[in-house]
Amino acid sequence: MAEATPHLLFVCVENSCRSQMAEGFARALGKTQVRAFSAGSRPSGQVNPRAVQFMRERQIDLTLQNSKGLDDLPAGTHWDYIVTMGCGDACPSLPALHRIDWDLPDPKHLSDAEFRAVRDRIEALVAELIGGAVGSPDSAKEPGR
Repeated sequence: MAEATPHLLFVCVENSCRSQMAEGFARALGKTQVRAFSAGSRPSGQVNPRAVQFMRERQIDLTLQNSKGLDDLPAGTHWDYIVTMGCGDACPSLPALHRIDWDLPDPKHLSDAEFRAVRDRIEALVAELIGGAVGSPDSAKEPGR
C-alpha cells in the first residue's frame, strides 16, 4: 500500500542533469504533496553547472542538491514511482509500485536551446506525473504516452 505522501525517485546515469532537474521540479511543483529524490547509476559527483543555470531561470535552486548514487538513497524507502531517464542496463532494480522510463537525451553536450528544451520537457512530464501521483492511485499513466 502506498504511503500518504508519494515517494518519487528520478534516475539517470550521472545524476547531474536530467534527474536533478526532475527532482527540482518535483519539489517545486509538488511542494508537500510528494517526496522527491534523485540518483545516478554512475554518479558524476556534481550537479552540472548548466543545469543549475537553466533551472535558475525557472526560480529553482539546484545548488542545494548533490549528485548521488543509488546507495545514497534513504534506506527502507517504499518507492511509489521510479522514473528512469536513459540509464539503460544500469537502471535500478529497486521495487516500486510504478516504473516509468522517459526517453530523454542527456543535455550535457547539447546547445543552450536544446538543453532548455529538455528542461522544459522534464517540467511537463513531472507536472503530469505529480498530477497522477496525488490523484487516485490508478489514474497515473506514463506521462507523454
